[in-house]
Amino acid sequence: MLLAEHGPLFMDVWILAVAAPVTLGLGLGFIVWKGRRRREAALRALLDRADAVQGLLAEASRQMSAWRGTVGRLAGDLGSGAQQALQGEPLIREAKRDLLQHRLWIQQRGMDASQKELGEALSTLQRVEDRLSAQLRALQSAGDALTQATDAAHEAARREPPSLRRPADEPGAAG
Repeated sequence: MLLAEHGPLFMDVWILAVAAPVTLGLGLGFIVWKGRRRREAALRALLDRADAVQGLLAEASRQMSAWRGTVGRLAGDLGSGAQQALQGEPLIREAKRDLLQHRLWIQQRGMDASQKELGEALSTLQRVEDRLSAQLRALQSAGDALTQATDAAHEAARREPPSLRRPADEPGAAG
């Protein structure tokens, strides 16, 4: 009889006792799920940024290889100095080293890194990409100017009378 008198109250307490932990569990599960999705997004962004830097490095290497032919047409000290600059490629070596360090960090620490560490790694890699992009644009501009100057010099050399030409000035001659 006592249970019958307090039945609705007992049911309310029982529902609350079951619903509160279930709601808390669902809330915590949602928070964990949301955090994992944020981590996965950060890791994906980090890997995408690394791929973008790698693409820029490939483009820089391709352009430098193409310019070696143009530089090879330059005469004298100018040509040898330009060849040395292209041979060293310190920009590409440094960026490749940075990229390799980031890829190793992602492999070794990416899954255990905090959200803050992932954000810092992404920011650092973004700065590498920005610096490389700016230097690649400057390199492209210098290469274009070099190509124009070389083409103009060769055109002027072709118009010179043969008696004024040195053997190194001959079109097609290696300098």
